[in-house]
Amino acid sequence: MMLRIKLPIILLCAISAVFTLKAQQTTKHRVIVLTDIEADPDDTQSLVRLLLYSNEIDIHGLIATTSCWMKHELHPESIKKVIEAYEKVQPNLTLHKSDYPKASKLYEMIKKGQPSYGMNSVGDGKDSEGSEWIIKALEEKDDRPLWISTWGGANTLAQALFKLKKTKDEQILKHLLSKLRVYTISDQDDSGLWIRNNFPELFYIVSPGDNYGQATWTGINMVVEGIDNSSISNDWLANNIQQNHGPLGASYPDVAWGMEGDTPAFLSLIQNGLSNPNKPNWGGWGGRYELYLPDFSTLKEGSSIVEIGPETRSIWTNSIDTYTPYIDNPYGRTVVKSNQIFKSDKATIWRWRNDFQNDFAARMDWTIHDYDNANHAPVPILSNSEILKVKSGEWISLDAVNSYDPDGDSFSFLWFHYQEASSGNNLLNLGAENTHKIAFKAPEVKQNEIIHIILKVTDRGTPKLSAYKRVIIEVTPH
Repeated sequence: MMLRIKLPIILLCAISAVFTLKAQQTTKHRVIVLTDIEADPDDTQSLVRLLLYSNEIDIHGLIATTSCWMKHELHPESIKKVIEAYEKVQPNLTLHKSDYPKASKLYEMIKKGQPSYGMNSVGDGKDSEGSEWIIKALEEKDDRPLWISTWGGANTLAQALFKLKKTKDEQILKHLLSKLRVYTISDQDDSGLWIRNNFPELFYIVSPGDNYGQATWTGINMVVEGIDNSSISNDWLANNIQQNHGPLGASYPDVAWGMEGDTPAFLSLIQNGLSNPNKPNWGGWGGRYELYLPDFSTLKEGSSIVEIGPETRSIWTNSIDTYTPYIDNPYGRTVVKSNQIFKSDKATIWRWRNDFQNDFAARMDWTIHDYDNANHAPVPILSNSEILKVKSGEWISLDAVNSYDPDGDSFSFLWFHYQEASSGNNLLNLGAENTHKIAFKAPEVKQNEIIHIILKVTDRGTPKLSAYKRVIIEVTPH
C-alpha cells in the first residue's frame, strides 16, 4: 500500500513544459552511469544496449561503484571490455547513424568510485575519481540537465553532493542541483535515502528500498500472464542479440537474476517521440512515475539489506496504468482492443516492451549489416501542431498523412488516448484508431483539462519498428 499525497495539477506549468518538448526530443540527453557491474550480469546487458543508443544519448561517464550486492569491489575493467566489443562494430553502426562516438571517447569516461559500501564512502577525504567526475560534468557550461543513471549504489553521487554542499555557496549549489536528474534502480545502498533527505529539492526517480516486488522497473523482465512474453525469453535473446550478431552481441551475457533490470534507468532518454524525461508522469519506455510522498511502512524492519527509513519528501515513484492491449484482427479493422485489462505500475513499462525489444534487435543488426540490409524506424510527421487548445465539444482533427518509412516499408498507424498521463477521467471515442487521420469531439469539462493523444507508427520490416508522436490538447470550458 502507498499513501499517495499528490501535488495539485498546475495546468499553466504543464502547458509551458510542452513548448520545450520538441527541443528536448532533438537534443541529446547527458548521462552519467553508476554501475555495480559484475554484481549481476544485467549491468553488462544494460551497458550493451546503452552503447547501441550512444548516438542519441550523450554519455558523460561510466563509473564503477559498489552496492549491497557487491560491497567492496569495483570492476571498471568490465566496462572497458564491453567498449572494446563496441569499438569493433562502431564503424558499421555509423553506416546507419553517423554520430556514434568513437570508442576512444568512451574509454575516457570510465571512472571508479570508492571500493566500500554506502555511507562509509561519504565524508571528508572520501572523494574519488568518480565523485570528482560528476562535479566536473555538473560544472560544465552546458544548459542541458545531467542525468545520473544509477544501476548500483548511489554513494559516488552522495559524495559529490557532500563536497558541493561544503564548498559552494547557497546560490551556486541551488543552481547545480537544479541541473541534476537522478533515476535510481531501487536503493542498493544506504546513501539514496541520505541524498533524498539532505537534498529535498533534487529531482529523484526511485522505488525506495530493495523490495523489488514493489518496484516499477521490474516490468522490463516480468512474465505477464495473458500477453506474448517471447521478446524477453532466452531464445529471443540468443537469436536476436547474442548469436550471429558480432562481437557486441556476443558480449551480452546470459540472464542470471533478471534481464536488464538497470535498463529502465535510461530508456526514457531514447528519443523516439514518446518521452519527455523531465516529465516522468507523461510515461514512456522507461515507465511512468508520479510525484508524491510514498509510504513503505509495510516493509518490516530487517526485511531489507538496505536501510529502510521514512521518506521525508515527495519523490517521483510508482504510478499505475490501466492498460488494454490492442490485438491483431483477421478481418476488417486491423487492430481491436482485447478483452483483457491490466492494472499495474509495472504495466507502465511492459506495455511498450515489444517495441523497445524490437528496436534493440534492429540496432544489434546494425552492427553487422549495411543500411540496405537492416531495418530503420518509420518517421511519423504530424500535419497539425503537437500542442492544441480547444473548447469543450469542439471537433479535433489529427493527421499524420506525411509520415514515411526510410526503407520504403509499408507501415500502420495507431492513435490512442493515454488517459493516465492526462488530467480528468474523460473517455474518448477516436473512431477508427488505425487510419492516418482521426477526428473526435473534445469532452465537456468544467475546468481546464489536459489530454494526451499518442500516435504510434509501426513498419512491417524485420523486426517491426515503432516511432511515436505525442499530441497534448488543453480543453477549456465554454
